[in-house]
Amino acid sequence: MPTHLQQGRKKRTDPAPTSVPAPQPLHPSLDITLQEITKRIGQSSDVVFRRFTNESLSSLSLAFIYIDGLVNADAVNQTVLQPLMEMVAPKSGAISAKDAFSLIKDQMLPVGGVKEGKTLESLLPMLFDGYTLILFEGLQVALAADTSGWEKRSINEPTSQGVIRGPKEGFTESLRTGTSMLRRRLKTSDLRIEEYKIGQRTQTGVALVYLEGIASEQVLAEIRRRLNAIETDSILESNYIEEFIQDGGLTPFPTIQNTERPDALAGGILEGQVGIIIDGTPFALLAPSTFFNFFQSSEDYYQRFDISSFLRLIRYGAFFVSMLLPALYIAVTTFHQEMLPTTLLISLAAQREGVPFPALAEALLMEVTFDVLREAGVRMPRTIGPAISIVGALVLGQAAVQAGLVSAAMVIVVSFTAISNFVIPSLAIANSIRLIRFVMMLIAATLGLFGIMSFLMVLLIHLAGLRSFGVPYLSPVAPMTPRYLKDIFIRVPLWSMTMRPKTNLGKETRRQGPDQKPQPQEEAQNNQQTRQPQEEDPA
Repeated sequence: MPTHLQQGRKKRTDPAPTSVPAPQPLHPSLDITLQEITKRIGQSSDVVFRRFTNESLSSLSLAFIYIDGLVNADAVNQTVLQPLMEMVAPKSGAISAKDAFSLIKDQMLPVGGVKEGKTLESLLPMLFDGYTLILFEGLQVALAADTSGWEKRSINEPTSQGVIRGPKEGFTESLRTGTSMLRRRLKTSDLRIEEYKIGQRTQTGVALVYLEGIASEQVLAEIRRRLNAIETDSILESNYIEEFIQDGGLTPFPTIQNTERPDALAGGILEGQVGIIIDGTPFALLAPSTFFNFFQSSEDYYQRFDISSFLRLIRYGAFFVSMLLPALYIAVTTFHQEMLPTTLLISLAAQREGVPFPALAEALLMEVTFDVLREAGVRMPRTIGPAISIVGALVLGQAAVQAGLVSAAMVIVVSFTAISNFVIPSLAIANSIRLIRFVMMLIAATLGLFGIMSFLMVLLIHLAGLRSFGVPYLSPVAPMTPRYLKDIFIRVPLWSMTMRPKTNLGKETRRQGPDQKPQPQEEAQNNQQTRQPQEEDPA
């Protein structure tokens, strides 16, 4: 597995020296080495130092260092301390420290991973990863035994991307757990995992995962370049990586997907996307991503294609409702009353008769109120959060109508808009629509339908100009590629999607055999006999 380790750099605001000093080798004196380690990491209570001397190995003096809480205590005692304390010299007599080092490295440590280190710069990151360091008196080289075993959350159902039919397990905050869950689903030798360490202070593990021969080499090279260019103190969540590497930083639309589901990540990788798993967060990233990827759900492929197509069309409809409904209501009631049927116009006029605010003020008041309630429901304890958000919306809406602050029609419009926003499966693009909706309302209150249409044209031009790692954001619609529209607005049956969709940077590859459509046995035999002469014909 190729490993790319990015060394932490000084922040640009720090008065860093003009040249980075070369790493200093370990000192032969064990006391000096331990003093230097203590100087670097301080007198921390969780750092355990242990020295002992093995009389049977020419009084060889050793030291162990590990961090309590990051290691498995049983592994340290049984695979490191006990074997070395009980180790005896060969029958030939006392051996040198160098020979003892080779003996310990090759024979005495029953652990899976043992690494050498000749500088503190290479040893300390392994110490913080749960390794146990073994230092030797008189040698300028040390060993690091993999004894990691910190506490971690068990695998549970994803909280942000639930499905009715499909796998019920989601990623955890452990990087290795995430890669193992992906390996379980992609049991192929083509799966590649490249690991990085990003962040000067946090040294966060980041895994780049893709399928060799399916992912675009141009996209991979660009992602590697952007990951290696990150220069920061900390990476605490996947959004840190997302903001550092995404295209179009001044756009409200996300250009990188995030998912909590291993099956969704595996599905994207099988389509030619590249996955990024970050240690410390259950949300992985998928790139490149187009606008239409955010309307696709894992459940689309776990149920019949006609039901999936119907639900996907509902999502697109909810997208436009969430973005346009309040703005259209403001524009029509303020500037274009002649577009309404007479009965509806009279009903709306009667409702607004005692309302002291214009339609824009009504909409802003209700939208802000619903957003406050939604945030309050998220931040409150789980036992009362949903009740407060639901009861609060009902009570405040009813009270506002009775008090004459807003009309009943405005409450209906804002409520249906909020509900439509939750239909969109991707929270990232749903939040983008929340911001755009306020801009649309302001434009509708000043320019009416003309302003709405003008803003939609500007928005469409902006979307057409976006790129995600070189891939057009609106592909395969713009530029139009009809043969790749089978999984965009609707989902055709799986047996008809024989080829993976190709981007302008990727390559078209076959994912299944031809003629997978189920058919009666007699018809299948006739089709097979019809195909054989064609296959034998050289033309």
